[in-house]
Amino acid sequence: MNLILFNSEELEAPLKKSDPRAVHILEVLRMDSGQKFDVGLVNGPRGKARWKDSDKGSLQLSFAWETEVPTLLPIDLWVSFCRPQTCRRILQECTSLGVRSINFFDTEKSEPNYRKSKLWTTGEAERLLVRGAEQAFCTQIPLLRFGNELAETIEENKPAGTCLALDNYESTKRLGAIEVSNEPITLAVGGERGWSNLERDLLRKHGFTLVDLGSRVLRTETACISGISILSIQAKP
Repeated sequence: MNLILFNSEELEAPLKKSDPRAVHILEVLRMDSGQKFDVGLVNGPRGKARWKDSDKGSLQLSFAWETEVPTLLPIDLWVSFCRPQTCRRILQECTSLGVRSINFFDTEKSEPNYRKSKLWTTGEAERLLVRGAEQAFCTQIPLLRFGNELAETIEENKPAGTCLALDNYESTKRLGAIEVSNEPITLAVGGERGWSNLERDLLRKHGFTLVDLGSRVLRTETACISGISILSIQAKP
């Protein structure tokens, strides 16, 4: 991790040496008492922490915060539930890229059991978001949402600005050819089997342009990462 994140309620309490962050401080950074290292407050500023004291079981830290708070890109990622390992990569890597929200939903061709994974019920998904932010040296955590199906996701979120959906079959433009002004961007990505015809019609009805990343068929996580990377060139926090 390039930045160690803390929640506000953790700042006054000693950090237990069994905590993965303490293990990182002691065994990876190899910090000694009195040294400073990079930290961040979740959804707040970055800063420096100093290990000022310790006992057998914990570290006592002091914090000094910067005034500037990092911001996220105005990109909302919508993606179908897919294999849990694929979702893990999407959660971490797309957080590192700076999206402001990630919304998972069912599609007609997705496997219903994917949404029943322990990934979504044990707090693992939220921990992956934190890990992605730490990797990117950022404190901001994207909003994680879930919808039952595409129609519900559209109704609940009412996307505005530039709305794009990746599709290899009925695309009308390359994603790289889309001009994006300073407005919100919604990027929708289908599951491992793509969109159904009804879903394509629904997306177009609600203002989505079908776009592609080229002639190659990519894995879902690769499509998400590539799409966000292309859009981030124009999108400004």
